[in-house]
Amino acid sequence: MHIRFRQLNLCTRGTLVRALGATAVSLSVLLSWPLKDAMASEPFGQWLKEFKTEASAAGIRPEILNEAFSNIVTIPRVIELDRKQPEFTLTFDQYLTRVVPGSRVKKGRQKLEENRAILEAVGAKYGVQPKYIVAFWGVETDFGRVTGGFKLIPALATLAHDGRRSAYFRKELLNALKILNQGHIKAKDMVGSWAGAMGQCQFMPSSFLNFAVDHDGDGRKDIWTTKADVFASAANYLSRSGWKGDQIWGRAVTLPSGFDIALADLKIRKSISEWQELGVRRDDGSNLPTRDLQASIRLVDGPGSPAYMVYNNFNTIMKWNRSTYFAVAVGTLAEKIGGK
Repeated sequence: MHIRFRQLNLCTRGTLVRALGATAVSLSVLLSWPLKDAMASEPFGQWLKEFKTEASAAGIRPEILNEAFSNIVTIPRVIELDRKQPEFTLTFDQYLTRVVPGSRVKKGRQKLEENRAILEAVGAKYGVQPKYIVAFWGVETDFGRVTGGFKLIPALATLAHDGRRSAYFRKELLNALKILNQGHIKAKDMVGSWAGAMGQCQFMPSSFLNFAVDHDGDGRKDIWTTKADVFASAANYLSRSGWKGDQIWGRAVTLPSGFDIALADLKIRKSISEWQELGVRRDDGSNLPTRDLQASIRLVDGPGSPAYMVYNNFNTIMKWNRSTYFAVAVGTLAEKIGGK
């Protein structure tokens, strides 16, 4: 499971969702963990000494530890952001308007054309359509424009020392050191969100180790500045999470009067023809496609809210981020970038 906790500035109906240029994660998992309001009682210096011993035993070279922790101090702002993440109530329509504005669609089409050769090569290798790679890139970091301004090692060390989710962030800090140890980037250049999401595809260090790709063959997996590596890493994540390159994500639909809302569940899958027989139609009222695919019905906010018939790739997007709003936004942006 892909768990990433990142800097956010939007939420939906009390549940945090990914912001315009923030953050691969499952907030529902992290926010369900027990919260400890007390700071870690152990002094940071002592904690760091013990952690460095652990990192050394895990194979992190002395020079990497010296580079990473030279003059390191905790960052109060990181704790502040972790404790008091801003919450705003957005309706689905408001969220979609902010995340998929016309300007982003236009920019996405430009980025698709500018990088078509690389995107098509990556898409062919991993079985992910280029428009979806560009859509993830656009929603995550506004096509690489907003990637976070925190030095990752100090930020993760701050959270690992803190008493709230220290075990999780301790592992991510060690993973970040492994990335440095492998020579992919220097500590001074490893920047990201306050919660550790890195690069143009906003991977947590664990996701980097699992999915990052050196597509250009220069010996480094560079998700910060090398677009070929960014695209391939995102596509590799999606491919290994079950993406189907011959399918779209889903489509907006209308439900008939008296539709059994209990059927609007991702666990319930029926053929498109079965949904047609139950009265489900495209959002313009026309018949559903005739392709033999399994699909589910998803309501974005419960009874009376917009309905979507979603396919396998929607579930894959939800592995990247467990937010229905996010998944619909990525799928909608991809289709608009692709001209639909």
